[in-house]
Amino acid sequence: MKAFWHGYIAGPIIGALWTLTMAVVTCIVVSFSTGEGLAPSLIGSLALGAWLGFIWLPDGDRTRNQRIAWSVGLAIVPALAFLLVNPAVIGAEGTSTLTILVAWVVVIVASAWPLERILHDLPYGATTRHEFEAAVIRFLTGFGYIFFTAIVAIPFYVMVMTSLKNQSELIQNPLDFTIDLSKGTDLFRSYFELFSDFNFGSYLWTSFFVSVLTVFLTLLFSVPGAYAVARLRFKGRTAFSRSILLIYMVPMIVLALPIYIAFSMAGLRNTIFGIVLIYPVTTIPVALYMLQGYFRGLPAEVEEAGLMDGLSRLAVIWKITLPLSLPALASVSLYVFMIAWNEFLLAFMLLDDPSTFTLTRGIASLNSSEVPRQHLMAGAVVATVPIMLLFLGLERFMTKGLTAGSVKG
Repeated sequence: MKAFWHGYIAGPIIGALWTLTMAVVTCIVVSFSTGEGLAPSLIGSLALGAWLGFIWLPDGDRTRNQRIAWSVGLAIVPALAFLLVNPAVIGAEGTSTLTILVAWVVVIVASAWPLERILHDLPYGATTRHEFEAAVIRFLTGFGYIFFTAIVAIPFYVMVMTSLKNQSELIQNPLDFTIDLSKGTDLFRSYFELFSDFNFGSYLWTSFFVSVLTVFLTLLFSVPGAYAVARLRFKGRTAFSRSILLIYMVPMIVLALPIYIAFSMAGLRNTIFGIVLIYPVTTIPVALYMLQGYFRGLPAEVEEAGLMDGLSRLAVIWKITLPLSLPALASVSLYVFMIAWNEFLLAFMLLDDPSTFTLTRGIASLNSSEVPRQHLMAGAVVATVPIMLLFLGLERFMTKGLTAGSVKG
């Protein structure tokens, strides 16, 4: 195959981009972990990465150790001279030498080790299109893992660390996200105050009750509706099936004012009944859409065998279809529960009485200049952790075989 590119060009480019990514992530993580300021150097990171990318390229019949020795011998003097002037990591005023050294070691390890895997089959000279694209795909895969992990984990870390601080620490250094373990149980003071002074126990119970009831009502209506669309033949079935998600074409903010007026006139504002009445309206369409697709995928032979054995249609649904659909029901239940648990717009619009607040509405009430920031972050942690634990608990169940063993032969 005709040569596509040269490894001694692609390798340093991939190495430079990867090392810059590692430098940025390392500076953020180390800064948040130590409270000392670090910043990546664009020129220094790119230069170090280009050098590492050149080192790890396969070079003829030489072994890896020989390649490292030759490359280091040829590049160590100019590389070190350049990096001393333009380091990959720069410390702010007051940053300790030890912190900068640790960041340097992390950047080098996090750059050199993955680059060996990324560039292991990219030749030094001319490359084929397959060899080049394989190296680029490995780079993009690693970058995706690092990037999406960072944008999820770093805000969560900041949220948790902020909730464990007191007001004086936040005022003294708002960007210091380290914690003092010597404070013992006083670390969780904001959580104790959250439940004792801000009535968060009531908000937590209200959200749990509303979410569970929303799941029950959603399944009660969506299971027979989805089964009818998937299995039965009736006039308008196709039109109904295609229009199930039509409600999601209208933004909720457009419906906010009519819902507010209707609920005010009906006396349903500031009532749990009103919230339970409106939440399933937003979740039933998506549950219908998800379940009807799953029911269509179930083997019809199993249900036909039940009908031939004398079972009624409802008995077939109860005894055959639903047991086979437990993974789908778990997925839909979890999705609906998350929607109800995290819903904010309707709760903020319809609930003004603190005795009826859901968790999201209660957290919104903490967003005030009169409430310390650590209480707001503690409320966010309380709202996030239960749904994370629920997802982790059901994840294995949702990924089990869907219809394994239902049809034999």
